[in-house]
Amino acid sequence: MAVDKVLNTTSFHIEVENGTDKTGATIYKKKTFSGVKPSVDPQNVFDVAEAIKDVLSASTRDSYLNETSKLVNA
Repeated sequence: MAVDKVLNTTSFHIEVENGTDKTGATIYKKKTFSGVKPSVDPQNVFDVAEAIKDVLSASTRDSYLNETSKLVNA
């Protein structure tokens, strides 16, 4: 039995500083941007994420491209 992976949705996240915990370590939350075209070039997502980071008032960390796929019997 063969299984295929069908790309279903694509989104990206930016980690944004959201305070500190009781030990003083920085806490981050993820800001999600959905509706990204599945065929998007990763460089374009990176460029948009960097532009968004530049206008946010809070410090940021990493950016992630998340792709959700459906597994189907072929």
